[in-house]
Amino acid sequence: MSGSTPFYQKHHRHYDRGYRSKELESAVSQYQSSSSSSYAARRSSSRASASAALSASSGHVVALHERTTPIPCSYTRLSSSYSGLEESRLSPMPKRAKPTYLAMDKENQIIGYVVPIFRGSQEYASGFSDTEEARVKESAGYMARRNLFTSGLEMERTEQTSRKVSMRESAERISLSKRIYENEEHHKRMNKDSLMHAPEFVIKPRSHTVWEKQCVRLHCTVSGWPDPRVVWYKNNVTIDPMAHPGKYKLESSYNVHSLEINRCDFDDTAQYRVSAMNSKGELSSFASIVVKRFKGEVEEALPMPRHGLISEYGITFDTHIVDGFGVSFGREGETMSLGATVIISPNLARYQPEVQWYRDDVLLQPSKWCHMHWSGDKATLTLTHLNKEDEGLYTLRITTKSKYETYSAYVFVRDADAEVEGAPGAPLDVKCQDANKDYVIVTWKQPAVDGGSSILGYFVDRCEVGTTHWSQCNDTPIKFARFPVTGLVEGRSYTFRVRAVNKSGMSRPSRVSEVVAAMDPADRARMRGTSAPWTGQIIVTEEEPAEGVVPGKPKELEVTEATKNYVVLSWKPPGERGHEGIMYYVEKCVSGTDSWQRVNTEIPVKSPRFALFDLAEGKAYSFRVRCCNSAGVGEPSEATEATTVGDKLDIPSAPGRVVPTRNTDTSVVVSWEASRDAKELVGYYIEASIVGSNKFEPCNNKPVKGTRFICHGLVTGESYVFRVKALNAAGLSECSQESEAIEVKAAIGGGIPHASPTPPYGISVLECVRDSMVLAWKQPTFIGGADITGYFVDYREVINGVPGTWHEANVKSVSDRAYRVSDLKENRKYQFQVRAANMAGVGIPSLPSGTFVCEEWTIAVPGPPHDLQVTEVRANTLVLLYKPPVYQGRDPVNGFYIDIKEADAEEEAWRGVNEKAVLTNYMKIKILKEGETYVFRVRAQNKAGVGKASEPTEPVLAETKPGTTEIVVDVDDDGVISMNFACSNLTPDSKFVWSKNYEEITDDTRITVVTSGGKSKANFNMLAEDDIGIYSCAVTHTDGACSSYTLSAEELKKLLELSHDHKFPIIPLKTELAVELQEKGRIRFWLQAEKISANGKIEYVFNDNSLSQGEKYKMNFNKDTGVIEMIMESLLPEDEGTFTFQLQDGKATNQSSLVLIGDVFKGLQKESAFMHKEWHRKQGPHFVEYLSYEVTPECCVILKCKVGNIKKETVALWYKDGREVKGDEKLTFTEGVLKLEIAQISKKDAGVYEIVLKDDRGQDTSTLNLTEQGFRDLMNEVFSNIANSSTALKIQSTDEGIRLYSFVSYYNEALQVTWHHKDSAIAFTDRIKSGVVGEQLWLQITEPTEKDKGKYAIEFHDGKSGLKRTVELSGQAFDDAYAEFQRLKAAAIAERNRARVAGGLPDVVTIQELKALNLTCNISGEPLPEVVWLKNEREIVSDGHYVMKLEAGKYASFTITTVNTADSGKYSILVKNKYGTESADFTVSVFSPDSKK
Repeated sequence: MSGSTPFYQKHHRHYDRGYRSKELESAVSQYQSSSSSSYAARRSSSRASASAALSASSGHVVALHERTTPIPCSYTRLSSSYSGLEESRLSPMPKRAKPTYLAMDKENQIIGYVVPIFRGSQEYASGFSDTEEARVKESAGYMARRNLFTSGLEMERTEQTSRKVSMRESAERISLSKRIYENEEHHKRMNKDSLMHAPEFVIKPRSHTVWEKQCVRLHCTVSGWPDPRVVWYKNNVTIDPMAHPGKYKLESSYNVHSLEINRCDFDDTAQYRVSAMNSKGELSSFASIVVKRFKGEVEEALPMPRHGLISEYGITFDTHIVDGFGVSFGREGETMSLGATVIISPNLARYQPEVQWYRDDVLLQPSKWCHMHWSGDKATLTLTHLNKEDEGLYTLRITTKSKYETYSAYVFVRDADAEVEGAPGAPLDVKCQDANKDYVIVTWKQPAVDGGSSILGYFVDRCEVGTTHWSQCNDTPIKFARFPVTGLVEGRSYTFRVRAVNKSGMSRPSRVSEVVAAMDPADRARMRGTSAPWTGQIIVTEEEPAEGVVPGKPKELEVTEATKNYVVLSWKPPGERGHEGIMYYVEKCVSGTDSWQRVNTEIPVKSPRFALFDLAEGKAYSFRVRCCNSAGVGEPSEATEATTVGDKLDIPSAPGRVVPTRNTDTSVVVSWEASRDAKELVGYYIEASIVGSNKFEPCNNKPVKGTRFICHGLVTGESYVFRVKALNAAGLSECSQESEAIEVKAAIGGGIPHASPTPPYGISVLECVRDSMVLAWKQPTFIGGADITGYFVDYREVINGVPGTWHEANVKSVSDRAYRVSDLKENRKYQFQVRAANMAGVGIPSLPSGTFVCEEWTIAVPGPPHDLQVTEVRANTLVLLYKPPVYQGRDPVNGFYIDIKEADAEEEAWRGVNEKAVLTNYMKIKILKEGETYVFRVRAQNKAGVGKASEPTEPVLAETKPGTTEIVVDVDDDGVISMNFACSNLTPDSKFVWSKNYEEITDDTRITVVTSGGKSKANFNMLAEDDIGIYSCAVTHTDGACSSYTLSAEELKKLLELSHDHKFPIIPLKTELAVELQEKGRIRFWLQAEKISANGKIEYVFNDNSLSQGEKYKMNFNKDTGVIEMIMESLLPEDEGTFTFQLQDGKATNQSSLVLIGDVFKGLQKESAFMHKEWHRKQGPHFVEYLSYEVTPECCVILKCKVGNIKKETVALWYKDGREVKGDEKLTFTEGVLKLEIAQISKKDAGVYEIVLKDDRGQDTSTLNLTEQGFRDLMNEVFSNIANSSTALKIQSTDEGIRLYSFVSYYNEALQVTWHHKDSAIAFTDRIKSGVVGEQLWLQITEPTEKDKGKYAIEFHDGKSGLKRTVELSGQAFDDAYAEFQRLKAAAIAERNRARVAGGLPDVVTIQELKALNLTCNISGEPLPEVVWLKNEREIVSDGHYVMKLEAGKYASFTITTVNTADSGKYSILVKNKYGTESADFTVSVFSPDSKK
């Protein structure tokens, strides 16, 4: 079966087939094909009966010919089965069994449940017997209806199908279902535990939209074991059928549960919940029922008034509203009632007037948010749940036939407490616009309260009607107060809400929007239109399938909205689209390219609207749209113009001047100037603050659209300042300037303390053409205490000297003092008058002007300039302002001449101020004499010449008025350059007007003006060459308070330099950071500032780490001298780096650094340590002359020093390399000199010698370093003595060759000698070597040859000139020596290479406990001997206590770092190689100082 879905179901996706499983669809499709014939017969029969019955009763049948779509197969099967049952029940045939609603597959397994949607319609349509049915079939009316609503195929099937076949099929199904059910029950009883599970909705109840008086049934299928208990709820209240007899009917069969509601009315519109519960859990499902009424239909059941309405004919009612409600304040979430007593006379008991409530002039209707009640003499409005949308002016209107009476008061609604501290207030006035099938635009208004930090954006939430689940529509907050929501399900209804977010958290959600359905606007309009009454019958027609048509191009594609977050496109469907629905693909292209990219690739959209997100801000895009259906994708539409992504709507500018005016003891009237050039302005928020509190509170939480508002709820006697913010969808503007402070108290007289202005004067003609004249006039002498808002011009014709009637030339006021009067008649005479207006009203008109003839000017020179104004009057100067002539003549105006004369002088006294024409519309005149009165006029010139002079100014006295101030240019500490002007004689309506080149500054991109009290400051945002010009400030409503300042290129340069110095000020320094050493070796870092205040701050930094006062660092800052210092007791290795002093005095800063690294640091550290040590040293016994040496002629070395500050108890200890040695014990301290003699110094005597003086006052140490260079210097003196003691060179044969030698009285191994052969230094090799044995110095020539003959010499080096000894090795001397060499050679080889200890170790060493012991000896042997140290015949291993070293292969040293008594014993050194072994022993005796005493 195929058919059409009712139109009220088409727009709800609840009725699609998506809820069924694929198995269910397959099974029902199979059953449909097998039972189609029986169904056709029954349907024909049923329709015929219904047609006849309806024709007889109502005379008409309504057939719903919507676009047809196939009815889901489950409906088909149900209709077939159910129709058969009804026919059986109403006909003479036996009754049939109850129909089953189970859907089964081929194996007779239950796979689903079939919902009987059209049951009610079938009951109404089939109510005839077989006899009646046969008789009706024969009628002509039946034949006409059959041809209209059925096809030939259905008629054929009706004739072929019998009732018996239908009954047999139904019986078989019932029997099969029963067997399946019994089989399942058996298995459940056999295995209960394995089958137990919580309830589950196999099929959930679905929402319905029905007409009034219809019946509706909700169905669901629930599985679960044990069998769940099912309960139905309406708006979470249990439904009790017994409490409402006949209203509700509950049924449960085979896990199929239903709720039937009889004769639905509006009260049945609700959310219904079905709850299933068993021992394993509970589960609920929801559905909504919406009951509709046809427009204009009257409910028959509505009760009529018991006594009828009282006629007003002939009665005059007098209405009075007393005990009215006052200004009220509420908070979101609260309930508020407004009421007033109404007295109507004459008092008729049953008379009820028309009672209406308005909010902001909008009629209120009863809803869940507001309830209205009339008790006969009192009208009450209850706001059940206040929201900020409820704020506004509430008006009660009582209407009788005679008249109406109103009463109004304002209701203020404050924000509820935020759930998160610091969160903003909730947005308000959420509305849905441009709703379509899957798309809607949500708009809202920004809250007045931002929680203390700016609002980051808004989140939009949606909720499907019938559910309570809110889902977020945008992932990131959006700042624009408008957002397109996409992805809606067609046919479903939604509500929306908005939340604001700032850095503190999320606001409370706004009040939810009105319900909006996602459907085609055409369908929505059709549903809202007038329809015929509902007949209870749904007639399904079948439409033959048509061949698919590829849709055409969409039309009228345009960008309807563009922000930086999204772009909205709209278009119209194509004309060629076939019978089936169409969808759309949207494509985008970056401007300048030809690459089109499909945006919605996966899911085409249904609505002719689409919102594109994730576009690159600042880029330009073009868009186009394609249509698609089952036949294919159509051609693209015409592309849009390039659209740049970005906010097209700017945030409004800040409102202008705010003027508060007293009103009552608790309210103030606040007026302000509207935001300039504001687009799509939503309204204004007003804020108030008690003077001195700096805390602004909102006066209104709902934007107001006017420029005047009464702020209520103020504290009497307190002084307040006010400010205003404007808002549109782009956001809130900056706050206006704060108003003047005003004390809250009732206004005297209750009115505005202003008067209308006096008449203008001095009317003149600036230009005249055939049918119009341009007039000019002068400002009134008294403007009434408020700014003039405009002028009105009247004119009248003068005929033969007789003036006619005045006519208005302009309906809307003009702000300029010049106006073109049009629609005049050529060559006629006219008179004019002008009126001025301010906020107090329109003043009286001026005196009539002179009579002017309306004739076209043809002169070549320009007309007169106009609107002359004198400003900045001083004793010798003033500035004259003027406007160019309206009539320029044949050529443009190219300059102006200014004339001057004394006020009482004759006309001939006019003289020119400037010889050369000026191009500007202003001129500063500097030729005045103090105390003289002048008048001025201006003439314009063009190429043709100089034109007519303007009207002269009023007389001006050249004087500097008392209290006159000038503009002061200032550069603050932040480097901001500003012009400041102060005025002491302000009036409440005065305001500062800043101009550049005498044109008012309206653009704040270059200059920002801040006015507070009697001072105004104009800050340059970024001073540059574009700012060069003349700046002036004038104060309105004063006696000409004004001043100017000329910013030239030189002044610009100077100000920029000054700004830089102020922005980045430097504290001057007398000295940079330096370091010096003080007593005790303390390190002092210091610098001196040339100028620094007492508030200066110093930060001490080391390697980017801040230092603080403590034990290590001592900081001092002498604010009188500017000396800053930091003292350290000593320098440690970790103190190497950069020291910095950072100075700050207000904004002025400076710093100085000192780098102490490497040798510089080490030198300072060493010097500091030395000075510290020296100071401590001299507090007790100390050295006057430190340890030094002296070499005697006998090569003895004497170490000596001179001491001081000693006493008898002072002792002196000598140490070498940490070991104590004996000094001259016989020397007394009184001589003051200590000596230590080294009889035969050698290399082993090299070391660090130390002498320690100590007593109870302390000790001092003197050290002589006889290592390295120190030892070399000592040895040079020794070497000189050794060289002088040398003998002549002699020749000796050895086992290796020939040896040349010389003896010295004393030899030191460090002695440097050079051997020469034939006056050339010998380059030593393995064959020619030199050496020393005892006091013998030798040169060994190994394996001598003939080449070795010649003169040899030995040169002794003593660091000075040196000494040489020579010998001749040749002839017989060589031969004898060579023969002896051969003999000794063989015998010496073995002995020479044997390992041996050369000496240096003592036999016994006695040392004090806790001292360090160091012994060194020489070893020799080839190959290099192995060295082993033994203690008591056991080998010693080197560790932290014992340190054994072998240096240069021949010096073996043994060190005990800290001697203790356990170290006493016999020690040995054992050296060995392949030629032999040798050892040396010594004994170490350790004693304790205490035991020694």
